[in-house]
Order: sequence, then C-alpha cells, then structure tokens
Amino acid sequence: MRTNILKPATAVAGSLALAATLTACGGTSSASDEKVVTVYSADGLKGENGEGWYDKVFEDFEKKTGIKVEYVEGGSGEMVQRTVREKSNTQADVLVTLPPFIQQAGSKGLLQTYEPAGSDQVATADKAGDGTWTSVVNNYFGFIYNKKELKTPPRTWEELLDGSYKEKVQYSTPGVAGDGTAVLIKAMHDFGGQKPAMDYLMKLQTNNVGPSASTGKLAPKVDKGELYVANGDVQMNFAQAKDMPNLGIWFPAKGDGKPTTFALPYAAGLVDNAPHSANGKKLLDFMLSEQAQQDVSAVGGGFSAREDIEATDANAVELAGLMKGVEIFEPDWSAISTGLDQYIDAWKSATGS
Repeated sequence: MRTNILKPATAVAGSLALAATLTACGGTSSASDEKVVTVYSADGLKGENGEGWYDKVFEDFEKKTGIKVEYVEGGSGEMVQRTVREKSNTQADVLVTLPPFIQQAGSKGLLQTYEPAGSDQVATADKAGDGTWTSVVNNYFGFIYNKKELKTPPRTWEELLDGSYKEKVQYSTPGVAGDGTAVLIKAMHDFGGQKPAMDYLMKLQTNNVGPSASTGKLAPKVDKGELYVANGDVQMNFAQAKDMPNLGIWFPAKGDGKPTTFALPYAAGLVDNAPHSANGKKLLDFMLSEQAQQDVSAVGGGFSAREDIEATDANAVELAGLMKGVEIFEPDWSAISTGLDQYIDAWKSATGS
C-alpha cells in the first residue's frame, strides 16, 4: 500500500493520540528516556486486520523490551518529505521506505549511521555502503489482475492498450508512491529508455482511470472487478490475496520478451537526531533478528532480507513458484535517485497529470 493519507496507528491494542504524543516528545532530554519508538513507514507491512509482519514484530518487540511502537504510514516519497519538513524538530526515530526514496533520504542527510545486528547477513546491494540504511524485508515489483473477470492475466504491456481495458486500469502516482515510481522504472527498462516508456504511458492514459496516491487501495478495487489491472508489489498483494480471492499477481513483458521485475525492498534507517535514538537502534536490531526474519514469509508474505535465513514455510514455497520464469533486473538506484525529478516531470508532461 502506498498512500499519501497519513494514518497514525498503534502497533498494539488501542488507538493513541499520536500528534499529542509527538508534540510532547519534541526531542527533549526527557523524551529520550521514554519507552517509545516512532516509525515512519511506507505501507504494506502492516496487515489490514492486524495480521501483518509489522503487527507481529511490533507486538513481540514491546513484550521483550517494554518499548511501545508509534506507527505512521504513507507513500515512500511522502514519508521522506515529512521527515525533511520536521528536520528542525525531529519526530521519527526509524524511517522505512522503498527505493529510490531511501537513497534520497540518505542524500538529504536524514539518516544517521547505524548498522543493525544481523545486517552483515544482508547482501551488499541491499544496504547502504555508508551504513545509513539496510533492507529489512525483500520484495519485488508486480501487477495484479482480477482472476474472475480475466481467466488468464495479460501477458504484455501492449495488451493493456486494448479497448476492453477502458477505465479498468489504474496505477499509483509516481513520485508519491514507491510502487507508482516503480511503474516508471520498469517501463523505462522494458521499453528501452525514458522516451519510449513515456510514449507508452501516454497511450495508456486512454484506459487509465487516473492517478492514485495509494497503491494498497487499488487491490480491493481489482478484487471487486471495478478495475481489471493495477500495479502493486509481491509482498503486499500476496498478503492481501488471503482475504481477496479474486486477486492474482502477474509481471508484464514487452512484446515477445520475458516477464520482468526487480527487487523493491523495504529499507530502514535510523533518523538523524532521532528523539529516541537508542530505542530506534533496538527496533532495527529486532527487525533483523533471526525470528523476525523467519516471520517475513510465514507472516508477512515477503522475502527475508538476510541471506542466511532459509524459509521453508508454505508461503515461501508459493512465493518461489510465483517468481519462477520471471527475469529479474537490477536498477541503477544511484542514477534513478539523481534523475527521479526529471522522470517524474517527463511522466507528468506525457500523461497530463
């Protein structure tokens, strides 16, 4: 889920007046002693009904440490921008976003160096060289379709231009949502550059319902048949499909080519000048602990960030089958982070958004 509507929520029972709590914290010396840690995160890891990976990890963390997790979620880009706005009065302790926004957070000086316990088992490509962030859940970009309305998923990008998809296609907003930005990255890869990708997305506007700030909110629309196709990511949609029987996951190909995708991990970093820095470090350590990483697939429907974790649960087996035959490419995240504003401007110009 990638939403621009901030949803303060407690990771355990009951709702809290988050704004009041954060104002009270305010980065004061007394705040640093509080048994609380605030997480700003891209959505997707917290379950719709309290059954997600975050739900279990946060509950287990509080039981073990007595530290309560205050949780705020939104689009990856929005979470970074909110942290930027609060830089003079930092509210968040831990920031979790998708690429390339975690790289942007690092380049904007929003993160401090901290290498959590277990991060030595995370692949070099999935963590910052300067120790400012590390992946906590691996994931892949994908699309979803309605299995009731479409007996088989579309195979190619080109099929989505057919008149039968009129007002039945939607993808989340690039630059706001991590998965929406991923649409541009995959299109540029599959079509061989920025211009041909934007030319295609301009044509797709005929069938596109319009921008959506929340990727997660597209899944219920697809499940109900209001949409036939939307973007998403494997972890989030796999978890949603447990309660949405018409939801299927697929990966578009270009023409006669193979279906492709790329890793889109949830990456976490300790916020610079965090009001509860010590608690943030403890939470990051806990997220990368062996048990929490075993739960990534078993509970969250994702892929462990640690290479030494060999998941064998039913979800892990099903996920491996889903990825079979899909070609995985590795984006140049440094270049994408640098050129992101240009890509977003090109998309706005092409689509009139």
